[in-house]
Amino acid sequence: MAERNSYHVVPGDEGWKAEREGSSRASSVHDTQAAAIDAASGYLSRSGGGELNIHGKDNKIRAKDTIAPGNDPRNTPG
Repeated sequence: MAERNSYHVVPGDEGWKAEREGSSRASSVHDTQAAAIDAASGYLSRSGGGELNIHGKDNKIRAKDTIAPGNDPRNTPG
């Protein structure tokens, strides 16, 4: 089975971080969560797609998205 790309947008001491899953440091740090989401989405789309996990200020996952051309695990649209 192919390895899945996965990024997490998490709060950090100096802003919002876009982190590749399994990496020891952030790929980028941003002033806003929206900017970190845009960056992580771009990283995923340029590397073959995958899963984007968006964390809230409490560091709990609040949303997930599949970035094309990744394989969405759900079989229903939406």
